[in-house]
Amino acid sequence: MRRRTKAAVWILTAAGGLLAILWGLENQLLYFPSRALSATPEAFGLTSEELALTSGDGVALRGWRIRGDGKRALLFFQGNAGNVSDRLDRARTLNRRFGLDVFLVDYRGYGRSSGSPDEEGLYRDARAVYAAALQRGFPPERVLVFGESLGSAVGIDLASEKPCGAVILETPFYSILAMARVHYPFVPRFLVRSRFDNAAKIGAIPAPKLFLVAERDEIAPATQGRELYERAPQPKTLFVIPGAGHNDTYVTGGEAYWREWERFLSSLD
Repeated sequence: MRRRTKAAVWILTAAGGLLAILWGLENQLLYFPSRALSATPEAFGLTSEELALTSGDGVALRGWRIRGDGKRALLFFQGNAGNVSDRLDRARTLNRRFGLDVFLVDYRGYGRSSGSPDEEGLYRDARAVYAAALQRGFPPERVLVFGESLGSAVGIDLASEKPCGAVILETPFYSILAMARVHYPFVPRFLVRSRFDNAAKIGAIPAPKLFLVAERDEIAPATQGRELYERAPQPKTLFVIPGAGHNDTYVTGGEAYWREWERFLSSLD
């Protein structure tokens, strides 16, 4: 009996320790920031304005406004890895092909921004970028929200609270809990503290929406993007990028991908 008791205590202690480790590792499983910038807008031939913003809780944010024709601002919310310098290649096309002023600002804990990432913090950071666009003369109807992967959740939260001209969601997902079921099925639900519940918020966005879903997405399954599209109110457009995975959307999508952007932006005029 004493041996069984000791064994039970050991198992409970080990299980408790494992749960504590998983609890503490949540942010490490969600965010993969890098501090060092890989490039600057000038290296891509872009004209930019340095942005030094302050989030609602005092965190210092750094990034760029890539200057376009001054007609529309695109708030570019990135995925969970790297930093905004890794998005400059796509920002160049968005700027040169469509004349967009692209706002690229690192989340807290990414690039040159201070702090460390968490769900509510990222939402605050997005509101700071939105405010910066308004302060530079862009009215809400001329502010476009673009989010890729994790950034789709940041963009959805922002657009569910603030008026905007349109929302573009690339490789979006249903919720973090739905993603955890796919990638970490062994993790108990009660340990998943972050929500990023896109499914609960998408219905609150009246602006036109473009869903860019990767057909062969190995990270955010295409089924989740389709389900999120089905829950969204009109007006909305769905484009499934043929053959694309999570990280090669515009490369694999090629000209068809960019034509979809062009059609959508033209429909806003």
